[in-house]
Amino acid sequence: MELFMKSSSLWGLEIYLFCLFIVLSNINGVFASHNIFLDLQSSSPISVKNVHRTGFHFQPPKHWINDPNAPMYYNGVYHLFYQYNPKGSVWGNIVWAHSVSKDLINWIHLEPAIYPSKKFDKYGAWSGSATILPNNKPVILYTGVVDSHDSQVQNYAIPANLSDPFLRKWIKPNNNPLIVPDNSINKTKFRDPTTAWMGQDGLWRIVIGSMRKHRGMALLYRSRDFIKWAKAQHPLHSSPHTGNWECPDFFPVSLKNTNGLDASYRGKNVKYVLKNSLDVNRFEYYTIGMYDTKKDRYIPDNNSIDGSKGLRLDYGNFYASKSFYDPMKNRRIVWGWTNESDVLPDDEIKKGWAGIQAIPRKVWLDPSGKQLIQWPIEELETLRKQKIQLNKKKLSKGEMFEVKGISASQADIEVSFSFSSLNKAEQFDPKWADLYAQDVCAIKGSTIQGGLGPFGLVTLASKNLEEYTPVFFQVFKAQKNYKVLMCSDARRSTMRQNEAMYKPSFAGYVDVDLVDMKKLSLRSLIDNSVVESFGAGGKTCITSRVYPTLAIHNNAHLFVFNNGSETITIETLNAWSMDVPKMH
Repeated sequence: MELFMKSSSLWGLEIYLFCLFIVLSNINGVFASHNIFLDLQSSSPISVKNVHRTGFHFQPPKHWINDPNAPMYYNGVYHLFYQYNPKGSVWGNIVWAHSVSKDLINWIHLEPAIYPSKKFDKYGAWSGSATILPNNKPVILYTGVVDSHDSQVQNYAIPANLSDPFLRKWIKPNNNPLIVPDNSINKTKFRDPTTAWMGQDGLWRIVIGSMRKHRGMALLYRSRDFIKWAKAQHPLHSSPHTGNWECPDFFPVSLKNTNGLDASYRGKNVKYVLKNSLDVNRFEYYTIGMYDTKKDRYIPDNNSIDGSKGLRLDYGNFYASKSFYDPMKNRRIVWGWTNESDVLPDDEIKKGWAGIQAIPRKVWLDPSGKQLIQWPIEELETLRKQKIQLNKKKLSKGEMFEVKGISASQADIEVSFSFSSLNKAEQFDPKWADLYAQDVCAIKGSTIQGGLGPFGLVTLASKNLEEYTPVFFQVFKAQKNYKVLMCSDARRSTMRQNEAMYKPSFAGYVDVDLVDMKKLSLRSLIDNSVVESFGAGGKTCITSRVYPTLAIHNNAHLFVFNNGSETITIETLNAWSMDVPKMH
């Protein structure tokens, strides 16, 4: 029996609508900069609709949010600053909102820290970063917009009162801006300064995202006193045909263990990560390489590729991420923004909110040295409630069963799959070599019977499977090895008729050796309108935003399925209902 069968005509319609959306999106600038709806920027909601609001992901009580600006840990308190519209649910009127927490789970919302108010940020206070100076004084660097043409400069802000444990008020000194672009820089593509690091010469360094013609650039600046900054003769790194680099992040990772490192760490046994958010397609890419401190240049490893064919932090709806070093638990944590996929501004106005922050993730270098590993912070486990457990259950071709006993709309699921042989893996079509994983997932999908897979979870499903979002694996035999495709497919996630809704078949490949260890693991965090998934212990991460009309709250269902001819064994399955953290 095939699972969730659909006719070829429906398949063709979905592909048509998807392609139509991509065309319209590029015309309207969805994948370039934020859409600007001047007439809606200050349209405050009459009431906030909770149908698709998340339970345990970070979001303010109402209105629009985007980039997590400057997460930091200071004197026992975690701070999250983020882009926020205090007047409406579309992008505009942006301020630096500010929330604090003792555990990264339960948050207190404070007054915004930075408003556009002076000539150096009159037209916008955009993203930036925080740095803790050696005298234990935090400082924020942020991008200010100085005119209606989006000309950008770099400013700083400091706490008004260091004795305030929450650092509620921030001052923008009058000697701003600190950095003004010279004539060689595109003034409208000059933003998002990184956390600063100090070199062996005692000079501070930061990177600012930019673009020259088609070349993405991580511009390098140096300073001795954090006030007077000079541009280096060459960028830290650049790459052709990658477009504008937004929200750059540059940090060291240990070759020895999973511990995090401060940005200024100068010891041995490290590699470096340069992450950029590509404005051209709204995805996050990173490379791993070495940092030549004498030449102040970053050199990616030979197998680490810049641009759209490179590694992603997340192969789904995840953008503008920012990481920080947490000295309390000796780890590096990355935050990312996941925006709405229902697209039309009227949807955001009616809901009264738009955007969430993904679950904060601990990030470290895989033992292979070739990629990063990401995993939800351990504090998230404090929200786990009712638990069910399952062991050694076999799934033959066409089988699926429902996971009962937990809240399927707000859950944390960890499952380990095994299989006895790789012989039934289908051949990887050479024509797919030039396609993105997302395109291959659209061709294969969860409904087409295969050899070794597809198998995995069916999340946010209605009782009769009119709606569902499958998260699954499929194994293919390539010329020299096996390729593991991981998908989070939103194409059947909602019955809602909205041609503009973005319902992609997000996917990425998982770099695992299945010859000796014929196992794959999956963890999915399900939270009403988001499915955040981690394959193979965090090697591949995919975040999907979905908007079911039937599979909501108590009417949502969770299934495990196998649609391949190779029998799959569920070695272990642990699933929990998730509680709602405290938000004040």
